[in-house]
Amino acid sequence: MASSQRNFYKPFILLLLCSFLLFSGWSAWRAVNRGSQVTDRDYYSKGLKYNSTLVEKRAAEVLGWQLKTGISDNQLIFQLTDGSSLPVKAAVATLYLYLPETPEETPYQLSESQPGTYQVDLPVDLRGTLRARVLFERDGARLNRQLQLNL
Repeated sequence: MASSQRNFYKPFILLLLCSFLLFSGWSAWRAVNRGSQVTDRDYYSKGLKYNSTLVEKRAAEVLGWQLKTGISDNQLIFQLTDGSSLPVKAAVATLYLYLPETPEETPYQLSESQPGTYQVDLPVDLRGTLRARVLFERDGARLNRQLQLNL
């Protein structure tokens, strides 16, 4: 009985070794013949930008930025406050609308009407449900929110 168990392990180990060698050969062949599968030539700088975006996002979280959104007629109003409920003044604010007829997002600059209150007048011909993104930046902190507007 002991000899049949020993005979089982020898072919099994040999099969594992052969499988490993075949897989290694196949992997080497694909690496040589298929080339790089990277489709974006600028992937490295985009990765660096992604890391800096994470740092900016964390800075806004640490500051406790809160955003309230309202709409009146065709005016979109945002109130940006910090962790102490004080208005966040002098931020650079941009609204990006994803319009059905344009393939890229359309930017609109927001103006600060009162401390911490930012607004933008939307085009009067906008109707229906639109995707949007609003971005607030100040002193290396960034708040980025996705919105769905029902006009």
